[in-house]
Amino acid sequence: MAASLFKWLIFLSHPLYITVTNINHNAKDRTLEISCKMFTNDFEAVLEKTSHVRIDLSDAKSKAANDKLIADYVEKHLLLKVDGRLVSMHFIGSEKEEDGTWSYFQVDNIPSVKKLDVNNNLLYDGFNQEINIMHVSAGGMEKSTKLDYPTAAASFEF
Repeated sequence: MAASLFKWLIFLSHPLYITVTNINHNAKDRTLEISCKMFTNDFEAVLEKTSHVRIDLSDAKSKAANDKLIADYVEKHLLLKVDGRLVSMHFIGSEKEEDGTWSYFQVDNIPSVKKLDVNNNLLYDGFNQEINIMHVSAGGMEKSTKLDYPTAAASFEF
């Protein structure tokens, strides 16, 4: 009993650093829809480190400035190649919920996806225990992978 309690307490004392990225190909609209969820406190810490500015993602008065920081950061740390061609993401918006912050992006003019190469090092510049989980759907298929720091590259074929 004491041994299992000790293991549980050790687990609780070691925080998890996880980011979840969803990438969906919308064939009808010919777009890639991207959403990223990060723990808000971790995201704020990394944004502060990279921008040298105090960040509070729950501050409604700073929403426009925070969105600019979020867009710039994610666009540098999440790179996508569709069928060998590097594509540009366009920031749609962000929202904070409980302990997480979502950011939303879109890539236009993507009629189909045969291969998606992803370089995802979100929050790696803040935490060397970071785990990036990715869920990708295209062509009626869904695939997932997990990237443990420092691994940042993944490929999906459909």
